[in-house]
Amino acid sequence: MRTLIRNGRVVTAVDDYKADVLIEGEKVSVIGAKLDVEADRVIEAGGKLVIPGGIDPHTHMELPFGGTESSDDFRTGTIAAAHGGTTSIIDFAVQYKGQALVEGVDNWHRKAEGKCVIDYGFHLITTEFEDGQTEELYTLMDEGVTSFKLFMAYPGVFLADDATIFRAMSAAGARGGLICMHAENGIVINEIIKRALAEGRTAPKYHALTRPTIAEAEGVHRAIALSEMAESPVYIVHLSCADALNQVREARDRGLPAFAETCPQYLFLSIEDYGEGFEGAKYVMTPPLREKWNQEELWKGLKTDDLQVISTDHCPFCMKEQKELGRGDFSKIPNGAPGVEHRMSLIYDGGVAQGRISLNRFVELTSTAAAKMFGLFPRKGTIAVGSDADIVVFDPDGEQTISAATHHMNVDYSAYEGRKVKGVVETVLSRGSVVVENGEFKGKAGAGQFLKRGTCVSM
Repeated sequence: MRTLIRNGRVVTAVDDYKADVLIEGEKVSVIGAKLDVEADRVIEAGGKLVIPGGIDPHTHMELPFGGTESSDDFRTGTIAAAHGGTTSIIDFAVQYKGQALVEGVDNWHRKAEGKCVIDYGFHLITTEFEDGQTEELYTLMDEGVTSFKLFMAYPGVFLADDATIFRAMSAAGARGGLICMHAENGIVINEIIKRALAEGRTAPKYHALTRPTIAEAEGVHRAIALSEMAESPVYIVHLSCADALNQVREARDRGLPAFAETCPQYLFLSIEDYGEGFEGAKYVMTPPLREKWNQEELWKGLKTDDLQVISTDHCPFCMKEQKELGRGDFSKIPNGAPGVEHRMSLIYDGGVAQGRISLNRFVELTSTAAAKMFGLFPRKGTIAVGSDADIVVFDPDGEQTISAATHHMNVDYSAYEGRKVKGVVETVLSRGSVVVENGEFKGKAGAGQFLKRGTCVSM
């Protein structure tokens, strides 16, 4: 199958030029001006951007949490991702306490098998790790799971103590693996939550007010200190505030391999969105939304490369029957929000269209940096001869209004309801096959392949 994308403006993290792109099978085969070749399919991209498919390295499909399960499975979640121009996700498998590391990954393979419409990989949430499990960790790395997430939050569920974190960092770092850290002081946060509930403060907004920015900053500082002692890199997930960013910036200024991502919710939403009533449960996620002034500091971090990646932390729970589990007690609201479908358009609108970041930086933040960070580059994250033909034809002048009535995520609300954005995904190809065309899904469940990733952090 030969597909020709014609007359587009090809934009990668480093390039920006007008050209035709010829795809043969699953790979990009030729890039050139006005290619005169035969093709089975021609996609006209005049006036449009031709960019690498997005990579979302932080999703939670089918995640059991808070007495329920995230409402997108690997089929609905990857369909939604594709509609938003994302052609690869890296989801989080879970090793629960008492399980082998391999068991956690095997369970997630079973969840995803036959469902994904785009390519997918796994990190492993690691809740227990002793020195005797090092060889098992290396076995997983050989199988393409090269990054591992540990938590400083959620005592009794996911929280790992500092010794466990240090052991995991030392073992993974020795073989080119990467530890992803949920960095908050969960032990102290739990005490603050207890006080709030005892005082009758039960509304959703108290989820944010009991998780102060200093608790995140302390966690980030400690995670970086542990990684420095372990002589390994560290990647801070879903960084939400200036206090935490300052810790990353200071470490990077000292030359440490400290990396971090942020998410659209922290760039566009704020603590004001919680309001006073239960509707604020839509925005209960961890870390919580922060005061609005933090947003510009995060944008500065993205511009100066103190933040390297924009992910979504997509972990949707419906208001009906799921978020409602916490009515009358904010601590029982399942933590998480939908986002995988609109990341690309939100960042284009709020970043490129507003002059905060360049087009090249947009591609880097939404695709290329994640590919390099997590062992997928140059197969993914760029448009180059020999790379996978994961390509998005993107209309920079198109406009859309985000709404639960039109989105494809399996959740009954949108965190951005009614928000108008400039920048619309028009056509999406995954390994050379069209999966979305003019808003219509053309792919099929099971077409997505498991991504066996290489070593991490080739930044």
